[in-house]
Amino acid sequence: MSQPLPPSRYTGALTRQHLKDIGAAFNSRDVERITSYFHDDCIFWLALGPEYTGRSIVGKDAVRQMLAARFKVIPDMAWARLDEFVAGENRGVTVWRVTGKSADGTVLDYKGCDLYEFKDGLIWRKDTYWKIVRPD
Repeated sequence: MSQPLPPSRYTGALTRQHLKDIGAAFNSRDVERITSYFHDDCIFWLALGPEYTGRSIVGKDAVRQMLAARFKVIPDMAWARLDEFVAGENRGVTVWRVTGKSADGTVLDYKGCDLYEFKDGLIWRKDTYWKIVRPD
């Protein structure tokens, strides 16, 4: 039996601690814990994809499915938190370094950031960016 989910909705103004709690949820790779922080009508824009925004993952159920699939392919995916910024009552930024190794042997090691917008104390918009690493 899994542990009860921690409170995932904040009240009042957004805090750096709430952003850190979201990061801890992602590092747990527990999809239910992570998605407890998301609004039902959220949009998660991935860094890579066919759209100018990357790839749009629309709705909490779609986010849940995407994360479950991602963690099957990259089971050791982890984010080292570098910084958090709060921009008003409902916007925040996290800066991190993501690492992991996918099932096909591809190694992840990127610096990136997430731009968050919250609605009703939950993640409503999450826009992910990361550095492109290539040999020059």
